[in-house]
Order: sequence, then C-alpha cells, then structure tokens
Amino acid sequence: MIIVLREGASSRETDGLMDFLTGLGGLSVHPVPGEEQTLWGVTGDTGRVDVSRIESFSCVERVLCATAPYPLASRASRPEGTRVQIGSVTVGGPRLAVIAGPCSVESREQILRTAQAVRRSGAAILRGGVLKPRSSPYAFQGMGLEGLALLKEAHEATGLPIVTELLSVRDFDRFIEEVDCVQVGARNMQNYELLRLLGKTDKPVLLKRGLSATLEEWLMSAEYILAGGNPNVILCERGIRTFETCTRNTLDLSAVPAVHHLSHLPVMVDPSHGTGRRWMVSPLARAAVAVGADGLIIEVHPDPEHALSDGAQSVDPAQFDELMRGLRAIAAAVGREL
Repeated sequence: MIIVLREGASSRETDGLMDFLTGLGGLSVHPVPGEEQTLWGVTGDTGRVDVSRIESFSCVERVLCATAPYPLASRASRPEGTRVQIGSVTVGGPRLAVIAGPCSVESREQILRTAQAVRRSGAAILRGGVLKPRSSPYAFQGMGLEGLALLKEAHEATGLPIVTELLSVRDFDRFIEEVDCVQVGARNMQNYELLRLLGKTDKPVLLKRGLSATLEEWLMSAEYILAGGNPNVILCERGIRTFETCTRNTLDLSAVPAVHHLSHLPVMVDPSHGTGRRWMVSPLARAAVAVGADGLIIEVHPDPEHALSDGAQSVDPAQFDELMRGLRAIAAAVGREL
C-alpha cells in the first residue's frame, strides 16, 4: 500500500496517521521522501486495513493499493526515480556512472596501476574482488581482507570510491565500515539473512541479478533491503543462464527498460560477466547505454592474459580508454553524459 501525503501536511497530522497505522499491529511504515511529494510505503497484512479510514486523515491526498509484491521497489512508490550516492558519485539521473577495475585484487602493483588507468579514462568508481565465489574450489578465491586493504590504498591514491562483493555475514561489520558500496553477487541474490542485514544500514548496495532469476525475484530481493530501511539499492543486470553456449551468460538488455518501468531503482549493466568475451564488452556496453542503463561495470586488468580470474572477459587499459571514448557519443545521443 502506498499513501501519498498532502503537500504542506503538518507533523501533528502525520504523527496522528503514524499512530493509527502502527496501532493496527502487523504493519510497517516506510517514509519515502520525494522531490515533489512524500509517500509512505506500508507493508505487512494490508488486506485487512480499511482504506477509507486512512483517506479520512487530513494529511492524506490519496491511497494506492499496490498490486506488485514489492511495493517499496515499485515505480508507484517513487515515480520520479531514485538516485543513489556512492561517495561523490550519483547513480541515477542524467549522468552515467562507470565502475571499472579488475575481477580480483591480485597485488598492490596490479590494483594501483589499474585504478590510476581507469581514473584517467573517466571511470567514476573502482571495483575489485577480494572474496571471490568461484565455481571450482581450486580456482583463485581472492586475497581476502589483505586485498581489501589494497583496495582501500587504491582509493586513497586515486579518490575513486570502491565497490567489492560481500560473501558472508561474518565480514559484515568490516565491509560496512571500509567499503563505499557493498556488492551482493548473483549467487547471493537470495541470501535473505545478508539482505536483511544490509537493510539495517544506509550503505549503498549493488544487487546483481541471480543466474536464473526472474525480474520479479530480483525486485523481491531488493525489497528485503528496502523493507529494512535502506533506500540505497542499485540493481545490476549481469547476464542470465540460458541454453546458449557461445557466451558465458546471456546478457538480458531488455531487463533495463523493463525494470525501469516496474521500479524506481537505478539499473546498471555488467557486459563483462554478461558475455564472458572481451571482444563483446564494448558493443554491449554501448547497447546498454542506448537502452537506458544508469551505469556500467567493466572488468579492466593491466595484463588480461595472465589474470588470476576472468581474464577472458577483461579489457586492458588501452581498450577501456577506447571504450569510454565511444560511450560518450552514445550517451550524448540519448541525452545522457559520462
């Protein structure tokens, strides 16, 4: 249920409405301040609530009975769209945010060299995996918290905010303190214990779509975070598993306009994981911008042929620089900028 408050409603009026709603029991109220209107998302057993009783409050303009199972993530709860701040970078709105960096932090030299290169080319945020969920138990699993320290050093050297994946609730406090944006990877999209914890913070969360997740399942995972009180959720399409074997995954670019229609949350695209093919990253990055993505995540490595993970889908700094130059023209054509 979405309650649209009347412009200029006094705190006394809204406090009365809040007391009424919480007094019913079993309901949670989530204020969603907007640029033009203030909305309240009400979750819980709303089917037993007398809507006419809510509409009788002087502070209420109208009540919308949301049909989507994700009322807080739905476009109805925030028609103008959400913008999420990662450090000094805004995700959502007219300016596109590009996240770039290696799949894994491998050494001090590697991450510093990559961070400086992507910054020169116009990347706004630095990525780097320190805890890696790998299909094979024998594959490189990341440097762990030592890698996090190196990622922080790269941040201090370049000023780029950092995003990295959190795998376990065990490392939750450390990541919340030291990372600018926490990534929830595809394999953890339905780790509800982790999602609930992230909902209790205001830390930006980059939520990747699961390998076989529908759009509704993806948005329901976002709802867990929003329902906990954290509005700073960014969605990331990173390819889904289909019958096709030519590419690592099938990058679902139709998800971008579809999710923008269904939800107010910003949507980024990861063409690196989406294809697993270096030569496909640039054309699909351009296509993602053309269909309305709010940003991109690109894997960049100074020596992809010798990368410890995902070298086949990583571009080198020169290729990334060329990619960024091409993206500026596409962004301008659709009324956006890098």
